[in-house]
Amino acid sequence: MVGTLGGAAAVGAGSCKNETLDDGSGMITEGGAEGLYGRTPAEKLWDEEIRKAIFFNEAELDAIAVLCDIILPATQTAGAATEAKVPEFIEFIVKDLPGHQLPIRGGLMWLNTEANRRYGKIFTAVSDPEQLAIIDDIAYPDPEGKYPERAPGISFFSRMRNLTLTGYYTTRMGFDDLGYVGNYPNVWDGVPAEVLKDHDVDYDPEWLAKCVDQEKRMDTAVWDEEGNLLT
Repeated sequence: MVGTLGGAAAVGAGSCKNETLDDGSGMITEGGAEGLYGRTPAEKLWDEEIRKAIFFNEAELDAIAVLCDIILPATQTAGAATEAKVPEFIEFIVKDLPGHQLPIRGGLMWLNTEANRRYGKIFTAVSDPEQLAIIDDIAYPDPEGKYPERAPGISFFSRMRNLTLTGYYTTRMGFDDLGYVGNYPNVWDGVPAEVLKDHDVDYDPEWLAKCVDQEKRMDTAVWDEEGNLLT
């Protein structure tokens, strides 16, 4: 979302077309996955099985959405985690990497148990301040073990925070928030003349015109079958 990134931002060297990202989030859509990251037949079959599989129930997905937006709420310059479809990313990850399933489901159960202990309701049913009060207690490590009863919650929240940040900042919305534009061709004027002179070499005028003409820097090079640069 490709390891822990799953299908979220796995963009390869194949044909990458903007229309496959029409939801605005940067997440690979079902129709766009094949064209975006060049899956092998076996990988395409696996992707299809993952999409059809169901792990989380509706209540669990609701809780994950709440947690994601607590971790990454909307700002003046960027949308919240749910707007970038981070819960969908996490749903994909737990099916693609089943090692996340027990820790996350167990963590959600711990969260509901704690909310019920404090307020008599499950986590998604308590008020926003009550939700934050619980999260504040598990949002930071406890290296000295002062609160052993919070250990499962701390471990769970750390995992959720990592997945939320990974999911968010591998989407178009996350890229825009960071100001990340990816690889972009810069301007190269060739080896400086003084360096060429020190080594008693010079550019072939034909190659110089093909390789250092900045008006052509966005063009794709064309080679013949013998490896000669044509344009």
